[in-house]
Formats: sequence, C-alpha cells, structure tokens
Amino acid sequence: MPPRWPRKPDRKDPAFRKLDDRMTFAVHVALTTAVNSSLWFFHNLKAATWEWLPWLTAGWILVLLVHLIYITAIANYTETPPKST
Repeated sequence: MPPRWPRKPDRKDPAFRKLDDRMTFAVHVALTTAVNSSLWFFHNLKAATWEWLPWLTAGWILVLLVHLIYITAIANYTETPPKST
C-alpha cells in the first residue's frame, strides 16, 4: 500500500519534498537493480562478450551515489518563503 499523505500534496511543503525525493530515489534504485540484474543474467546465460556491461553498471552505480548524496546532504528542505512582488 502506498504511503498516505495527511494533507494536500504540495512541492512547497518541505516534508512532502523530502518524502518525494526519497521515493524517487527508491524507484531509481529499483530500476537500476532490475535492469542491471537482467542484463547480467543474459550476459551469463548467453556467455556473451559485452565489454560495455561493467562500464554501464559502474556508471549507473555512480549516478545512484550522486543521487543519494544529493538527497541526504545537499538538498535544502527548509520552508521556502513566499516571493514578494
């Protein structure tokens, strides 16, 4: 069952932004795991010589690490004040 949000979802809400970023990261990890495990399965099943596969896996893991660092250390989840005109 998906998580329930007690109020109307709004990207201006810092708690909602934090939850949304973490859920996006979880989807990113799931996609990476599914695609890479499938590619490695067929690589081993067919005894293929895919020289690009380790590079793809390493690159995707690097992107995941950058994504994780962003949501844990860089992203600012403080309340954004309304802009005055």
